[in-house]
Amino acid sequence: MATTAEKRKPVFIKVEELKPGTNGHNLTVKVLESKPVPVPKPRRAPMSLSQRPQRPSRINECLVGDETGCIVFTARNEQVDIMQPGATVILRNAKIDMFKGSMRLAVDKWGRVEVAEPANFAVRDNNNLSLVEYELVTVQA
Repeated sequence: MATTAEKRKPVFIKVEELKPGTNGHNLTVKVLESKPVPVPKPRRAPMSLSQRPQRPSRINECLVGDETGCIVFTARNEQVDIMQPGATVILRNAKIDMFKGSMRLAVDKWGRVEVAEPANFAVRDNNNLSLVEYELVTVQA
């Protein structure tokens, strides 16, 4: 019996394979555009609750994609600096969030956004998965 756990090789998928409510995705994508999203100022908490000043959070909505399609990626704080138009990035342990009925790709604290070597694929921008609207349907048992 082996005492060291063997690392599994990450499985990379394509943008067109993303489905609502899924997570644990690894993708290599190109950033097409990045737009800042205005963040409302946080209300002041009583000083006894929080002695440290809060850093304003930065959020950008970035259109990312590969040769199969594109999707909106929500970049937060440090991720904003990496997600520059034209960059190729690897998204590790990405998840699908639903926002107003459409899919958004995101990487939280359990995932990673890494700069990659420039990819040699053309992004298929006529297949934007974030433009598909989903409706939550409850099924009676």
